[in-house]
Amino acid sequence: MLRALYGKWMYQWEYALTTRDENRVQRPLEWGFDWLADFGGSEAATKVEAGEMSPLGAMTWLNQKIAANPHGFFDYRKPTDFRIEHHFPKLYPTNVRPETLKQEREYKRRAEAGELRKAPFLRFTSSLKTQHPVNDLVNARWYPAEHKDKKRPRQAMIVMPQWNADAFSHNALCEIFNRFGISCLRLSQPYHDTRRPAELQRSDYAVSSNVGRTISACRQAVCDIRSCLDWLQSQGYEQFGVLGTSLGSCYAFTAAAMDPRLRVCAFNHGSTWFGDVVWTGQSTRHIRAAFEREGLTQDQVRAILLALSPMAYMDEFAAHPKRSLVVYAPYDLTFRVELTRDLLENFDALRIDYIAKVLPCGHYTTGETPYKFLDGWYLGSFVYQSFKKLAMEKTSG
Repeated sequence: MLRALYGKWMYQWEYALTTRDENRVQRPLEWGFDWLADFGGSEAATKVEAGEMSPLGAMTWLNQKIAANPHGFFDYRKPTDFRIEHHFPKLYPTNVRPETLKQEREYKRRAEAGELRKAPFLRFTSSLKTQHPVNDLVNARWYPAEHKDKKRPRQAMIVMPQWNADAFSHNALCEIFNRFGISCLRLSQPYHDTRRPAELQRSDYAVSSNVGRTISACRQAVCDIRSCLDWLQSQGYEQFGVLGTSLGSCYAFTAAAMDPRLRVCAFNHGSTWFGDVVWTGQSTRHIRAAFEREGLTQDQVRAILLALSPMAYMDEFAAHPKRSLVVYAPYDLTFRVELTRDLLENFDALRIDYIAKVLPCGHYTTGETPYKFLDGWYLGSFVYQSFKKLAMEKTSG
């Protein structure tokens, strides 16, 4: 009885949080072959124009082509313009709620009054160019940790927040990791905060009904994560991990599958199939509406977003040793719990080294008290213990 009442209360709270923002924009379906022109997109578009394939068939074919050669698709060139810049932190809100706008004004006032300190940011040009130049200047807030134990290898985490995160999201986690002697780059995802085109209020272009652009955003995020690893190595760091939340977990998983340097992986909400999240999730109901308007089914959406799905790269992920954490929530209306359990079943089948932790809440309520503290404990203790174990392996070896 109590469990049923708790579940009802939690679902109501979760639903309220997923529907409070009124600035989601419903856009028409666009196939976006031009966003993937260098990897079969132009060929797919030609097949459609010639009547050889339907747009749905061509996009399905293109996703299969990517999944068959992921290392070719997510390959990148090391950037040559890495630099540290110092700026006043800005919020970059993604909603227009009065309390958020008030918070943004307060940060601006404090900066102008000299009450804030400038923070260091790693900046460089993304190896993947898009149709939005502002998006191609990568931004990662730098949290360097003091390296007290000179016998211990220098260690660093790359932190990827959730979709539509403001620029302060996950900063507290970076500060916690610093206390463990672990440095952090809090990476702004494509089309987020400083990378968001001026016409947007939200980070809509990262996930939208433009299929090619959505896949391109994942490709760019993976390339940017790997480029951050290059910079960290140039600074003397030796051991690396990645933490991703929600959409960030998808990017983090794919980066870890492509790059064996990532040995510590924390997935804060995870799923096997990207298309199923879009189809079943509360957060993406406006995108599903665009697909349904064109007569697409859930299976078809899964097929045209295969290139974004962790399931497509499970073998690559399992190919190199790493330690993983999966945090999930049974009352999740965005990443349905059955999708996360499917992920864990695949981990078991491939003998992937992982641990799973369950939060007694949902997706959005993970960021609310008291659940955010429990989540922070799971993530922090896992990262601390995993890097401690890696350091011992390095020392004993």
